[in-house]
Amino acid sequence: MPFVKKKMFAKEKQKAFLFLVKELGYTQKEAQRFISKGRVLVDGEKMTKTAGEIEGEFEFIYFEPITKGLVPHAVYEEFVIFDKPSGVLIHPQTKKTPYSLIDELKHQFGRDANIAHRIDQETSGLVLCARNKVSERVIKMMFQERDMKKKYLALVHGEVKAPMCIEAPLLRAQDESAVVRMVVKVHKTGKASKTDIKPIEYFPSTDTTLVECSPYTGRQHQIRVHLFHVEHPIVGDPIYGQSEEDIVRFLDKVLEPEDRIKNSGATRLLLHADELEFELYEKNYHIKSKIDFKKICFKSMSV
Repeated sequence: MPFVKKKMFAKEKQKAFLFLVKELGYTQKEAQRFISKGRVLVDGEKMTKTAGEIEGEFEFIYFEPITKGLVPHAVYEEFVIFDKPSGVLIHPQTKKTPYSLIDELKHQFGRDANIAHRIDQETSGLVLCARNKVSERVIKMMFQERDMKKKYLALVHGEVKAPMCIEAPLLRAQDESAVVRMVVKVHKTGKASKTDIKPIEYFPSTDTTLVECSPYTGRQHQIRVHLFHVEHPIVGDPIYGQSEEDIVRFLDKVLEPEDRIKNSGATRLLLHADELEFELYEKNYHIKSKIDFKKICFKSMSV
């Protein structure tokens, strides 16, 4: 379990955040954020005032990363890249989440290492992680300024005969049914979004096409929603194009693999972050996944 409750002792009365800074090496900002999140407990009660004081015994809930032996795809002085398997979260959803990619990163590269961007839990592929706080700021700025070129592979329903540029604004809003916690949809009031799609190979036996996707913007679920919008939904997508009943079954983790294949075509979302291209500290990088995504696609289309 990554989040651990540990008993600690302050010899003299002092502000809790100062204890965390002096004894555990956190920055003041980190310490105060932990307190505001209720991770310091006195007599079993959560302290929420960032200027609160402690004396004697108290408890601190801290993140203790674990490893499952995921080997990094590439390691450099300032950053590291993992080829994330489908199903692995980027960050824990709750304190009870048993494992996520941040576990692996911090276990192997230390507390200051951090993930610089996100991909969906079911999306596999390259995730860029900074090894220190300075590089984290620089890399995150690259994503914000769109200086990072990304290419994804996706297996989609139907035949994509020619390249296309999808420019459709995306709106992230609560679904009217309130069944799906948060959905993204094409809407005129949404944020400008652009994705280039290029067909690679068509498979007549399954009526599916392997495509390369190049997003110019980084909206949530952008590739998934854009492909659904042009009537080529991604094979295995459990949300877009599915009935409300099956979406609920998926979210409640009771959708059987056989039913998911019947509904969406595969046991997982067949979307893979395949390439990253960027310049960092005056050096150019072009990094490609080593995963055989086509092989994974056809394996995921049967139980």
